[in-house]
Amino acid sequence: MTHAVVIGASIAGLTAAQALSSRFDEVTILDRDSLPSDHSARRGVPQGKHLHILLAAGQRALDELFPGLVNDMTAAGAVPFDPGVDLGVHRYGGLWPRQELGIDLMSFSRPLLEAVLRQRLSANVTIKDNTAVGGLLGGKHGVTGVRTDAEHIDADLVVDASGRGSRSDRWLEELGFPAPEVAEVKINVGYASQFLHRDAFLPEGKGMFVLPTPPGEKRSGALLPVDGDRWLLTVGGWHGDFPRTDAEFRTFAHSLPYKGIGAMLSSQQPVSGVAFSTFPSSRRRYFEKLKELPNGYVAMGDAVCSFNPIYGQGMTAASLEAVALGQLLDRGPLNPREFYQRVSNILKAPWRFAVGGDFNFPETTGPKPAGISLLNGYAARIQRAAQSDYEVRRVFSYVQHLMLPPSALFRPSIVAKTLFKKSS
Repeated sequence: MTHAVVIGASIAGLTAAQALSSRFDEVTILDRDSLPSDHSARRGVPQGKHLHILLAAGQRALDELFPGLVNDMTAAGAVPFDPGVDLGVHRYGGLWPRQELGIDLMSFSRPLLEAVLRQRLSANVTIKDNTAVGGLLGGKHGVTGVRTDAEHIDADLVVDASGRGSRSDRWLEELGFPAPEVAEVKINVGYASQFLHRDAFLPEGKGMFVLPTPPGEKRSGALLPVDGDRWLLTVGGWHGDFPRTDAEFRTFAHSLPYKGIGAMLSSQQPVSGVAFSTFPSSRRRYFEKLKELPNGYVAMGDAVCSFNPIYGQGMTAASLEAVALGQLLDRGPLNPREFYQRVSNILKAPWRFAVGGDFNFPETTGPKPAGISLLNGYAARIQRAAQSDYEVRRVFSYVQHLMLPPSALFRPSIVAKTLFKKSS
């Protein structure tokens, strides 16, 4: 009888458990939080009251792990949309034209997604909430389970999906293994969100993103339709330029260059209070660089890499990592080094996009990727070209949604249109 333990009922934990369910006889998820039986937010997920985006690659990965998930989500109230036609984008001084991109997404609240995933878990997956993991069992030979306040639980594989606050460094050191190298990019991001009643869509589509033009602008905003006939409005910004009170939330929304968001806030009835969060830094743990790795244990999701949430990459990265975990297990016993190499390949593009975007602001500090200033200049020109050229916009969008590799942005036709197209 084979047994896998997953630490954390996060999106990373739920997707990992589903991937493990067809490769192990039993899977147990342990979470220190009290999990709700409905679609309400929970204390252990402070991001739950804020806007979440699943990129196209992530949605495809989730539907692979949970076949029919998109249908289940839309039946539960998620709103399907094409980001080119249904999602307005305001950046570089104006609205982007509405153009069909052939990318099918859905908009939802984080608690709805978690609830549907929990309902869809395979029958051999058990969730134990109100259970905190205090450490790992095993030694230099590898990890053999976990210990909680109440018991020791043996496992053939332990997956740490406990999030950004993972205590993996201490746990590994207790077993005689080194902690991984950590890269931290300080961005001092903050944001605030509120649910509003929804009885109509915007003239520009089903939702709206307002993005800053750096370095002079730092404020962003998004308004998306979610389950329960609600709007979810999130506003925030980089390096301290974000609201901290209810009054500042309203003022901030009205200060955005696209006035439709402020108008919607004034016209729609609030159905929740305003939730506030801060995010001091993006953080990446380089497990793949360790010379020694314990067998029987891997970390994934935010326990490996936590991105600036404004870019909406975390859930997608976690879902792709879960798919990779299942694929490697199909080949035999899990090799942790091979898994972390796959994770590194998954994270390479989104980490570079997020960190690159953050280094558009001179206040950002931390390890700066080589050549990022040059790449940021090219990325800005691509986005300006995408406002008037459909091919550039389509390729840029597919790369952004991790459906094409970043190298697609350097195709000769894209480079020509980006560098030599006259401004309109």
